[in-house]
Amino acid sequence: MSVQVQSITSTGASGIIVDIECHLSNNLPNIIIVGFANKAVNEARERIRGAFATSRIMLPRKRVIINLAPADVPKADSGFDLAIAVAILVASDQVRVEVPASAAFIGELGLDGNTRAVRGIIGKILVGRARGINTFYVPAANLKQAQLVPDVVLVPIQDLAELFCHLNATIPVQTVHTRDGKYTPAADPVLAGEHGSSKAEGVQLGDIVGQLLAKRALEIAAAGGHNILLSGPPGTGKSMLAKAMPSILPPLNREEVLEVTHLHSLASHDYEQIISQRPFRAPHHGASTVAVTGGGSNVRPGELSLAHRGILFFDEFPEFSRTTLESLRQPLEDRIISVSRATGSVEFPANFILVATANPCPCGYYGTPSGCHCAAAQKFNYQNRFSGPIMDRIDLSCDVHEIDHTLLLAQPVSRSSPGDTDSQAARKRIIQARKLQSDRLGPSRLNTDMSNLEIKQLARLEPDAIESLNNAARTYALSARAYMRTIKVARTIADLEASPTIYKTHMSEALALRPKSRQEKHA
Repeated sequence: MSVQVQSITSTGASGIIVDIECHLSNNLPNIIIVGFANKAVNEARERIRGAFATSRIMLPRKRVIINLAPADVPKADSGFDLAIAVAILVASDQVRVEVPASAAFIGELGLDGNTRAVRGIIGKILVGRARGINTFYVPAANLKQAQLVPDVVLVPIQDLAELFCHLNATIPVQTVHTRDGKYTPAADPVLAGEHGSSKAEGVQLGDIVGQLLAKRALEIAAAGGHNILLSGPPGTGKSMLAKAMPSILPPLNREEVLEVTHLHSLASHDYEQIISQRPFRAPHHGASTVAVTGGGSNVRPGELSLAHRGILFFDEFPEFSRTTLESLRQPLEDRIISVSRATGSVEFPANFILVATANPCPCGYYGTPSGCHCAAAQKFNYQNRFSGPIMDRIDLSCDVHEIDHTLLLAQPVSRSSPGDTDSQAARKRIIQARKLQSDRLGPSRLNTDMSNLEIKQLARLEPDAIESLNNAARTYALSARAYMRTIKVARTIADLEASPTIYKTHMSEALALRPKSRQEKHA
């Protein structure tokens, strides 16, 4: 007798439906798994034997052949255990009900029969829902994440015995209808009008003395999703400014929580965690290119994808390897990262804000009263470690200068007082600016995501602003990419002022904050 049960496996950020076919024959008792399965899938044979024994369910004393179709797609997922067990139960007539085509079984079994959480449950359910599957049997430990997906029916399973009783309708399991998605975001203090922010214990803009220009640049970057480079001597607050940026970002919406949680589930071993705060990823400059971009023998998201919908912080930007820096080209332009291997190619989303910091030279004190001790060749090589195409993809650049020491011990404004931090006011302006962008471009889209056609149709530039931009383009030989990116920055500045039109003042500020070319730096 042959039966078929559906499961789902992850392929990158997406997945595919896998048909679990079971055939029983009167040969020597054994379990054989075919269909391009790796060791983790093959070891399901022993897990299933143990689970059947401890659950007091009879395992057929027959030759059991399990086929995972399609057979030409690699399978590297322990989440097939539940589906294989159900296929064996149905094939051996221990479960006499027909498994509907609109149901899928996802989960790993332990030797004690209990179910264990699996990686990437959200992506698997989304794939199944798109293919017409509406009922998902999942481990109870995955229920919290799975409930984020709207319009599906979930059957949380504690162990194999419970599933056996449910399928035979002796002790039904309580099902969960997600409807609009069961997610209640934490109360946001800024939106609720309370003092502080969602990261009150972290670095706030008000904690940083001076640096008004850098704070303004960070606000523009956060409002429009623009990439930013902070340059200056050591100890001037570049890293603190970058770490204060999460305090001015708006909270994740429901769809963004779904995306971010799914990506982190693929990369971490905490499969039940829900990511409700915007990610802030800060890889060390010694991190390998694979760790940053993603990959490995079993392809997993890297830092670029784990920063999706949040911030990717590259401290000491020139110290990263040339290969790692050049790997930023595609995600900074297309907002995705494509990882290609001999077994296939997968894509992960990588829509983040790049915040980079750099010193002016290897010793860090070029142009300061302390004096620089680097040779001219050292300074030139250091400042040219990142290529023109990478700098062309950075929208904002700001010099962070030394602060008068007498201001450092000035009494800070208490965070418990009304209007206590710069972060609150900036965050409110950013939320309002992002709402304007959402109304103009669609949900979760920012000015940095605008296509050239959308810029022509929606940017709304005044003639004086266009003339100012054209003059700057001729003077500084701006590339076509830098030209269009400058318009995006100007559009964000206008949104922060709730201006429907880009005026010359907005364009002038965008031009003043754009990264300088090598010719301008050495002029």
